[in-house]
Amino acid sequence: MDRSSAERTNRHVHEVDVESAPVDPAADLALALDLARVAGERLLALRAEWPAGEPGGGAAGDRAAQEVLAAGLSAARPADAVLSEEALDLPGRDRADRVWIIDPLDGTREFAEGRDDWAVHVALWERAADGLTVGAVALPGRGLVLGSADIAVPRRARGPLRIAVSRTRPPAAAVAVAEELGAELIPMGSAGAKVAAVVLGEVDAYVHAGGQYQWDSAAPVAVALAAGLRATRLDGSRLRYNDPDPALPDLLVARTEYFDAVLAAANRKTDR
Repeated sequence: MDRSSAERTNRHVHEVDVESAPVDPAADLALALDLARVAGERLLALRAEWPAGEPGGGAAGDRAAQEVLAAGLSAARPADAVLSEEALDLPGRDRADRVWIIDPLDGTREFAEGRDDWAVHVALWERAADGLTVGAVALPGRGLVLGSADIAVPRRARGPLRIAVSRTRPPAAAVAVAEELGAELIPMGSAGAKVAAVVLGEVDAYVHAGGQYQWDSAAPVAVALAAGLRATRLDGSRLRYNDPDPALPDLLVARTEYFDAVLAAANRKTDR
């Protein structure tokens, strides 16, 4: 479901509460991991009943995962605000102390096609930290849930630099980086799957340009930063979440040893 569709389906608009009580960070991470896992299980069950390629499967997945996450957050953290791809952005959200930034189904196309490179994102932004404090990324098709704690990026094997890019629209910036650094482009689906590939040592960087929203990268970036990777905008500036405008159009996530070279190459020729 796109943003305009989500807004049309929401009939009731309420301003969110802006103050929230402190919560144990470990409890927030446990909640994020559990919600991502349960939503992923719901999506796998749905797909088992919905043949790959049959019309409507992606939209059904968006709705099912949104219901799981919305119900779980409402029950466990009723005072917190939520920014979701699949729900109306309520007035006052950007003034809240605690905001859950979720993408119930990142990679709707890949989910509907029967592929494994789609994800469920659950992140928490807190005003006291002025940034993301918790992230969970479920990769249900692979049976994995990654969280923003106790993650270690594997040692790198020898070989050319590997850069994850969109399998349908590889950005010119990534192509330019690959040409300059002699890198191999690795096409794959959702943003969550691409960042997870960097965390898991399957690629060395992810370069995106041309359009994203905060929910596309919040949880994956929280996991990547916790794992010791670097993540910024393509101009090197800080990634900002819970801004009033949910657009966050470009992203670079990379292993520390390659970050500066990839960033410099991307800025010498970019399509932003």
